[in-house]
Amino acid sequence: MDLLDWLDPGPDAGLGAVFLISFLSATLLPGGSEVVLVAYVLQHPGMALPAWVLASLGNTLGGMSTYLLARVLPKPAHADRTDWLQRHGAPALVLAWAPVVGDALCAAAGWLRLPWRPCLLWMALGKAARYALLVWLSH
Repeated sequence: MDLLDWLDPGPDAGLGAVFLISFLSATLLPGGSEVVLVAYVLQHPGMALPAWVLASLGNTLGGMSTYLLARVLPKPAHADRTDWLQRHGAPALVLAWAPVVGDALCAAAGWLRLPWRPCLLWMALGKAARYALLVWLSH
């Protein structure tokens, strides 16, 4: 084993970055989880499944953290701009992956006190499907 083999952390080391950036990208912080995931999968094609799982998990947990933070805000008496989300409920969170509106949907769901389990399920489905498409397109 030479020095370069010892210094190379291997493909597992990048999985933590995929998770962390995916988590942070789903909060109110800006991020580019899609770029990181695709770059990682292109560099390590054999690690596509774990990268997809960790990106989906991280992004879902990030979205749920936004949901929880908004839930501590005072409950709205009436909010006209959230009528659409109230009408469609948790299934609307399948769109939580969308740029710009995704974070707002997660926050609005928490603020409106939508039930957390269905929100988690629909959010995870949408985010996992988006990342699955990216992984599939990068192969």
